[in-house]
Amino acid sequence: MVQKYGDTDLIEDNQKYFSRLLAVCDILIAAISYVLAWYLKFRTRVLPGNSVESVPFTSYMTALFFIVPGILILYSGFGLYRANRMKGRRSEIGNVALSNIIGFMIFILILYLIHQVNWSRVMIAVFFTLNTTLDLIMRMIIRQIMMNMRRRGRFVRNVLLVGYSRAAEEYIDRVAMNPQWGLNIRGILDDRIEAGTEYKGIKVLGRVDNLMIILPENHLDEIAITLGLSEYYRLESIVSLCEKSGVHTKFIPDYNNIIPTKPYTEDILGLPVINIRYVPLSNAFPAMVKRVIDIVGSIVLIVLFSPVMLIFALAVKATSPGPLIYSQERVGLRNRRFMMYKFRSMIVQDDSAERKKWTTRDDPRVTPVGRFMRKTSIDELPQLFNVLKGDMSLVGPRPERPYFVEKFQEEIPRYMVKHQVRPGMTGWAQVNGYRGDTSIRKRIDYDLYYIENWTLGLDLKILFLTVFRGFVNKNAY
Repeated sequence: MVQKYGDTDLIEDNQKYFSRLLAVCDILIAAISYVLAWYLKFRTRVLPGNSVESVPFTSYMTALFFIVPGILILYSGFGLYRANRMKGRRSEIGNVALSNIIGFMIFILILYLIHQVNWSRVMIAVFFTLNTTLDLIMRMIIRQIMMNMRRRGRFVRNVLLVGYSRAAEEYIDRVAMNPQWGLNIRGILDDRIEAGTEYKGIKVLGRVDNLMIILPENHLDEIAITLGLSEYYRLESIVSLCEKSGVHTKFIPDYNNIIPTKPYTEDILGLPVINIRYVPLSNAFPAMVKRVIDIVGSIVLIVLFSPVMLIFALAVKATSPGPLIYSQERVGLRNRRFMMYKFRSMIVQDDSAERKKWTTRDDPRVTPVGRFMRKTSIDELPQLFNVLKGDMSLVGPRPERPYFVEKFQEEIPRYMVKHQVRPGMTGWAQVNGYRGDTSIRKRIDYDLYYIENWTLGLDLKILFLTVFRGFVNKNAY
């Protein structure tokens, strides 16, 4: 008797039902939030401002016929109705919040263009705040219900892997760690590995040629092609065979250690080209926006921290002989060297010995005032002038001394990629605890994530986290 692996139609219908359910809930929440915002503004004294209605109630309610479809369009544009079992909470929260922020800005712009000065801006702001909050609560509840159902075996997608490779093992690892995804890996087909071989309970069922038997006679929900690099010459024939069955097919490449998770693809007259490294800041407009923010931000921060810098400049001069500002050669954008400024926090020492020595805990070279400055990152404040000059950015990978760059270039794969962007005063690695005498490899992993996933929002997030995690750090000494 042939075993049936799944019911694709049932799952696809479930996904459509799930998307429709979300849309209906979004409509109800938008209507409730809007009416509640109107009530709070004009029937209570909870909100500030004049509670007298300058615009009739019917006009406010008529606007709902435009607001609700607008929100649904924005949500759809941000992929909030797209079925994706593996989508994280943070991604969904960010997309809901961003959709509502854009919706609020569009609404205010429309009111400005039609010269509607009497419409309550406070009420609109409250509406979008309520809509965001209630919608997120609803989505988290539905998400949790769906995850619990998948853990209990409902709406499970049955997957067959074609090819035993490192990619197959990593895929199995991630599925095993996330039962809420509702993925059930039924086995692996491979020509090189003996049938019956197991990896974490997943068996090799036989040769790849068995696809010709399995696909016509069994209902699979999904096929994941996980061939090893040496077997890519078979990819075209295997894809062709899978697609003839009508089963949804994925390709999980075995080169994720070479190409990033979000590769930059180009189309050259129909020829697909995958760039090994996607660096958003290599494009002119994002680079210009970041540079403008660096200039404005550094000027504002120099003015804001000038009293602090003056106090510690005097403290350095009064407690330790030597120069006030310590400049050290570092490697920056496109491997260019520059002099990075810091308040001197150590005793004066020989340059040749200093450039090769790493600062360690309880380092005897650090002065008492310097120890406090390093712990609180006050010694880094003169780098605001590096930012203003263009040697550095407010956010980016931390620059390193030439000696260590040459050393790590040979020891750590992909280390030199960090020099494709300007180095920063703070960075993604630093706010995640990788600062000072910590793992260089882990630091580079975080730097590469920042370089390949840069957005203005990520920069703002890092600056925000720096206030709580970056200034005072247990690894800074």
